[in-house]
Amino acid sequence: MIQIAIDGPAGAGKSTIARKVAAQLGFLYVDTGALYRAVALHVLRAGAVAADTAAVTALLPSAHISLRYENGLQEVYLQGENVSEEIRTPQVSRAVSAVSAIPEVREFLFGLQQQLARENNVIMDGRDIGTVVLPQAQVKIFLTASPEDRAQRRFQEMQGKGQAVSYETVLADIRKRDEQDTHRAVAPLKQAADAVRVDTTGNTLEESVTRLSRFIRKKLGL
Repeated sequence: MIQIAIDGPAGAGKSTIARKVAAQLGFLYVDTGALYRAVALHVLRAGAVAADTAAVTALLPSAHISLRYENGLQEVYLQGENVSEEIRTPQVSRAVSAVSAIPEVREFLFGLQQQLARENNVIMDGRDIGTVVLPQAQVKIFLTASPEDRAQRRFQEMQGKGQAVSYETVLADIRKRDEQDTHRAVAPLKQAADAVRVDTTGNTLEESVTRLSRFIRKKLGL
């Protein structure tokens, strides 16, 4: 099976770009960040603190998370409920980095991610796909953009969903998330030694999709 790993910081457009490229190639798209967000939502709903390792670990056995593909889109279910929209709220965004730094959470989701890669040609995106989850991936990409560019994209996305938030708040959250992701003790965000760095600052979505699609096809000889 062909494995394509796309890593990068929050708001770099990994999910949107990877989903579109996967559709063009006929590959299965796996948004691993959505899985961690589902765990974070489960923790918040239980009233626990995201950074409390013991409390989060105790909640894992009761977290029933699954991915379903409906009309070509990945939908995330928690306890049988479609939470694909709720996991994108600012509250979940602020909690997910702390939750994903907990080793027990990463182990909890690791098996599901690898199973999907064993059974399908996949494009998988996240923070540590090329370094930890799929170290043997045939194509590794580190997708990034400036904090300001990423914040503007996330701000516009949230406005489109009717979420009341300021650009300054989104930018502050992006910078805080970068700090947390790059300095956590377990599987910190970093570029794999054999990954190609792609900076999409100033690019439109279409330009970024075309750029990655061409690179992947050339790399795989498609």
